[in-house]
Amino acid sequence: MTVALMWEAKAAEGRGGELLAWARAQDLAEAPLRRETFRAPGDRVLVITWWDAAYDAELPELPEPAGELAKRSVHRWRFESLGD
Repeated sequence: MTVALMWEAKAAEGRGGELLAWARAQDLAEAPLRRETFRAPGDRVLVITWWDAAYDAELPELPEPAGELAKRSVHRWRFESLGD
């Protein structure tokens, strides 16, 4: 089964570039099958990782950004691939 973990954060005012660089620099304890990083208006950063694992498996996730880098707590979602 393929599981996708989504991590989304909104940067503090004027710190979108810093948040993006921080997210890209984060290493995970294990390497996912795939990892993509996105940005959106409003200084939002999204990271999606794909894993060959059961839906409820314990998987490494990106942490909360340190300090005042983010405007709010990180949002996290987990999805199961249904294939195409």
